[in-house]
Amino acid sequence: MTRGKDVRVTRGRVSLQERVRRRTRAGLVARSAERELFRRNFDTSPDDGRHRFLFHVHGTAGVGKTRLVKEFEHSAREQGALTAYVDETSGSVPEVLEAVCRQFAAQGHRLKDLERTLATHRERRHEAETAALAALAPAPDGAPSAGGMALARAGLAGLGLVPGVAPFTAVLDPEQLAHGADRLRSVLAARFRSHEDVRLVLDPASVLTPVLADELNAVASDVPWIVLLLDTYERTGPFLDTWLHDLLTTDRHGALPDTVVVVTAGQHPADPARWGTFADFMTSLPLQPFTEAEARGLLAERGVTAEPVVAEALRLTGGLPVLLSTIAGTRPAGPEDVTDPSATAVERFLKWEQDPGRRFAALAGALPRLLDVDVFAVAANCDRDRAEELYTWVETLPFADRLGGRLRYHDIVRAPMLRLQRGRSPRGWADGHGRLARAFRRWREQTESGRDTGTLWLDETWCELRLGELYHRLCADDPTAVPDTLQDLVEACDQGEALAGRWIRVLEDAGRDAGVLDAVAWGGQLAGALAAGGTEGVLDTVLTWAGAPPTSPGPAQPGAGPVQPGAAYRPVGAGSRPVPAGDTGYGAPPQQTQAWPRSLPVYGAIPSRITLPAPLLARIHRDRALAHAARHNRPAAVVELGHALALTPDDPRTLALRGEYLRPLGRHAEAVADLERATALDPADAYAWASLGTVRLALGRPEEARTALDRALALEPDYAWALVRRARVARELGDPEGRLAALDRAVAADPDSAWAHCERGDALHAAGRDREALDAYDRALALDPGYASAYASRGAAHHRLGHLDEALADLERALELNPSYAWARERRDGVLQDRDG
Repeated sequence: MTRGKDVRVTRGRVSLQERVRRRTRAGLVARSAERELFRRNFDTSPDDGRHRFLFHVHGTAGVGKTRLVKEFEHSAREQGALTAYVDETSGSVPEVLEAVCRQFAAQGHRLKDLERTLATHRERRHEAETAALAALAPAPDGAPSAGGMALARAGLAGLGLVPGVAPFTAVLDPEQLAHGADRLRSVLAARFRSHEDVRLVLDPASVLTPVLADELNAVASDVPWIVLLLDTYERTGPFLDTWLHDLLTTDRHGALPDTVVVVTAGQHPADPARWGTFADFMTSLPLQPFTEAEARGLLAERGVTAEPVVAEALRLTGGLPVLLSTIAGTRPAGPEDVTDPSATAVERFLKWEQDPGRRFAALAGALPRLLDVDVFAVAANCDRDRAEELYTWVETLPFADRLGGRLRYHDIVRAPMLRLQRGRSPRGWADGHGRLARAFRRWREQTESGRDTGTLWLDETWCELRLGELYHRLCADDPTAVPDTLQDLVEACDQGEALAGRWIRVLEDAGRDAGVLDAVAWGGQLAGALAAGGTEGVLDTVLTWAGAPPTSPGPAQPGAGPVQPGAAYRPVGAGSRPVPAGDTGYGAPPQQTQAWPRSLPVYGAIPSRITLPAPLLARIHRDRALAHAARHNRPAAVVELGHALALTPDDPRTLALRGEYLRPLGRHAEAVADLERATALDPADAYAWASLGTVRLALGRPEEARTALDRALALEPDYAWALVRRARVARELGDPEGRLAALDRAVAADPDSAWAHCERGDALHAAGRDREALDAYDRALALDPGYASAYASRGAAHHRLGHLDEALADLERALELNPSYAWARERRDGVLQDRDG
């Protein structure tokens, strides 16, 4: 009997923690009307006009949106729904779909096809990044290598897939972006051999979403409902809203099962321009602070019914759910026990908790922005077993919001906890944050072990650990934290606006939480610059703080897109020399560091102790040079590199870049000087040797050009660009065999180079081997159908073979592509003369 009774109790037992969670959910959410409206939706058939496919929850911070969304998920699961919850921890459509796959799999429904396609996306994205970075080599048309890289990356603009996209998007007009996308698409098509793989890189949502639709249709036969909950929509909406609208309102991605219900939740109402026509199929749920009746009901549920206490709680909270719940949790006996929750929430909670360990744990848990057991153990400075025990208790606190597998204190409660600790014990505050910073650094370094540093910025775990480390260093007043954060911010700008925004937010968060108002103001200015001008606006702002003059548009070269206001620094006049080494160009001698101005007119003072290292400023100038090169404004690019060299005069890579940028401007003597110095500083730089050889050839010094190019090829035997240039030297030296041998090596090293194939065709044509030349030109045009020179050269080969119609068609096509192509016009006139007699 006893044993049977024990078994029955065990089977029906609910843990203490689960009971606390249930009460917390009921107490913090209330919102009975919204919950009932959502629940009743599952009682209506999708073909019923009352059924809604989209719910949008919106309201100010602290009003209970996340709690309500979590309650919606709980309610949906009670109806047998398959659910997935997504918040701002997902930063793109592919990441959202990965989160959906993980959560569906945890509920027993794997989306195997979507998982495979996502895995392929990650692989192809890495290959695309490698291809874009490979464009660092000088471009075949003589454009600087950095410009070629920018055009390649422009094909991925806005996707955040390739490092370096964002600095260029602000200065590229739509035509340039389209050109960059077309060029990159051509390269990727040859590399991947699959149009689908190219789309998977350039437009992943267009490939992944149809797979999602098919998977949802398949799983719909196994579950009554599918519910997708998209929280913190003020953060995720910028990249999700258009996608979601297309998914729900068009057939672009395929049909969805009509049992799909979507919930979005954010601080703003739905965009009426986008969702206005969907009004009959969606419900907007604006959340306000609790009404008096709702607030009284919540307090009564928690046993707070004495009228003086209730009245005081209503007065102090304004009906904000999280504050009401906090007050209710203290079980105040009289109105004197109800203190201002925004200022004394900590004492109000802790005075009812007698266990000093728990009191300390509640405060320690406020130091990190996000909590898991590992982070909590460091914050609470205790062993693992004790941390597990205390963390289990912290999970039950009404203001500890669950975010995936972690916790986040609500801001309204966390802020006073931080103020209390900072004011009560400044040393304890610094020690706690210092301890956390060291832990995050240790974890970050563990993730770096054995990995290529260039891939770390694409790793979400690494980024999160680095941001945590910087946040706690900033809060601990580490004197090197701000320069290190700025250094990272420049790197983050290379990864795109989303990541740059996270680095700016860590400065704003640390400034706010540590009470450093200047840092908050500084972060605010950077955030404003990001919103107004993208990552380039951020770099402009940092340079302005360092003492750079106001920027103004520079003269664009032919074919460049329009220059947007503030997108370029004031360049020197055409034909003038770059700023010489030893002069920063700012009216002051160069120093090892540049200090921020002591104050900013709009956003407030910037602490004068913060300095920007010269290498960081030089890096920003190099990024600016790349942006100018992307729009073919080479004079301005040269000026930027002059600023960089004034700060770091012995940087061989910057010297090599400036030499390569000077070359197409015809400033060959200056280019040679830069490139010879670059090779002297770094004799192992094949790029600099190849550029030096090219400039020497342009100066009519083919023997010296051969020496430099041979050095480049000794360092990098498969350097296709250098091989083509070496072939041109051989042509000048009267060595047709050497010319063709170099080009054979070039096409073997880079079979996807239309330029190399066209040059090889020219060498074959010069050797009288026109039929072989036609094959080479055909290959070049297959790789680049818009290659005017290849059409003209193929037309000349056809002409010599007597193929007059083919020759005329090719030469006409070359002139269509380039109407000012004089050589092609002369050859066309010759064909017409031969044809017409």
